[in-house]
Amino acid sequence: MEIENMKLSKSIIGQEEIDAVTDVLKREYLGMGQDVMKFEEELGCFFKRNVTLVNTGTAALHLALQGIGIELGDEVLVQSLTYVSCFQAIKATGATPVACEVCDDSLTLDLKDAELKLTPRTKAIMPVHYAGNVGELDKVYDFAKKHHLRVIEDASHAFGTTFQGRLIGSFGDICCISMDGIKNITSGEGGMIITDDPVVGQKIKDARLLGVENDTESRYKGQRTWLFDVHYQGWRYHMSNIMAAIGRAQLNKFPTFKDKRRLLAKIYQKRLSGLVKLIDCNYDEVVPHIFVIRVEGGKRDMVKEVLAKEGIPTGMHYRPNHLLTLFCNNQDNGTLKHTEKVYKELITLPLHPGLTENNINFICDIIKRVLE
Repeated sequence: MEIENMKLSKSIIGQEEIDAVTDVLKREYLGMGQDVMKFEEELGCFFKRNVTLVNTGTAALHLALQGIGIELGDEVLVQSLTYVSCFQAIKATGATPVACEVCDDSLTLDLKDAELKLTPRTKAIMPVHYAGNVGELDKVYDFAKKHHLRVIEDASHAFGTTFQGRLIGSFGDICCISMDGIKNITSGEGGMIITDDPVVGQKIKDARLLGVENDTESRYKGQRTWLFDVHYQGWRYHMSNIMAAIGRAQLNKFPTFKDKRRLLAKIYQKRLSGLVKLIDCNYDEVVPHIFVIRVEGGKRDMVKEVLAKEGIPTGMHYRPNHLLTLFCNNQDNGTLKHTEKVYKELITLPLHPGLTENNINFICDIIKRVLE
């Protein structure tokens, strides 16, 4: 079995990406310009909605929050079991991230716990599509409507996933997706905000360019806006042509990436079902960014150690945010015991299109041997 240099996740790039970047370098216009515009148009066709590109997924979340008016004193409901980018983006607006439990079967936001944490300061909810799974997203929107909240989906793990026959990002309030080096598609770094709200969309477009009004249109013509006004705080969050060139090549390859990720996840699911606890996922709908298992009975670290000895890297997605020093004093975290239990059971197994079916079967054989 070939396991030399096996990676937990990796960028899958080829000559197409190299040629695309070389073309940008030869044209000597490296910043935000027509390549970004074309990538936004292509993604707009993919999602059938308006897409704004930025330099990271975290920037996407931050601008989306700012775009809907989240500010100092506000609160945003978000599961604790997520990457720290969600909490940092909320905190960057001056608001408070309110850590919530996750559902046991999907590891997505537990709405029963979220309802207990509503206050008059709660202004938005941020469901995280953990491992590509969206959970009961329809109920999230029902919850938001009932309590007059905006919804910002963190779909960084879920590019290409569908829910009830609809592509994630093609509907709903605001959807943010990361395109860092190991996501379902990459632009090296990068992120996108998808929304049909014209007011929010324009605020985001201006804010990614330091708040300079309508500078997007100038840059897409290869120009700059010299006489301008600024009405609110902005940031240098725009995407570059180099990043967009990589992303455009990756978008063309996505159908292949999607099929491979689903195939490998289905092998894991079939081989490990009944042996470990799995997220309840339909991989005909979900395009997984990571594959996570839960090893119960205090055997998690033993399994990780054996896999490491066999040259198999593993991860843990994620350390709950309410345990991090910056966020541990935000609230009474006594309600988050289930999240803490789940965290002690989590193992992330290798998953990316560069792996083979034999690689996945080899990993499953080791886990089976250890646990049986």
